[in-house]
Amino acid sequence: MRPRETDAPEPLFPMPCACQNLRRLTRMVTRIYDQELRKAALEVSQFGLLMALHATGEANQKRLSEGLAVDSTTLTRTLSLMRRQGFLRVRRGKDKRERLYSLTQAGQRRLREGQPYWKSAEGKLRRQIGEANWKRMTGAVSHLTAAVAGS
Repeated sequence: MRPRETDAPEPLFPMPCACQNLRRLTRMVTRIYDQELRKAALEVSQFGLLMALHATGEANQKRLSEGLAVDSTTLTRTLSLMRRQGFLRVRRGKDKRERLYSLTQAGQRRLREGQPYWKSAEGKLRRQIGEANWKRMTGAVSHLTAAVAGS
């Protein structure tokens, strides 16, 4: 005897922990963006770094780590990979230990190539959650990010 659809277990476990729920949601959303950005040979973490450097023009690793809220070890790996791929240039800062990163022409080109896929991912997520939820989500995420960053 086949179970009725209403008897089927829910695919997601209910969790009372805000952190676990946010991490789960982030993984699911990341998959949507990565699926699209893969068509431009990018991951969403790389695309985010390209966008940040495009916006700032040039930044050191500390500023990138703080601005993206990424731990330094993870950022070091991503920066090294993207530098080897020819997307980033690095130069010394005022302090000999400081490194300043900026986009190369290849990095600017890859950002442009990734933008249609990023927009596609944004559209897909927007359709999945609906316009009203999209607006609530973007407002809430901005507000909560600022509140937690300030604590």
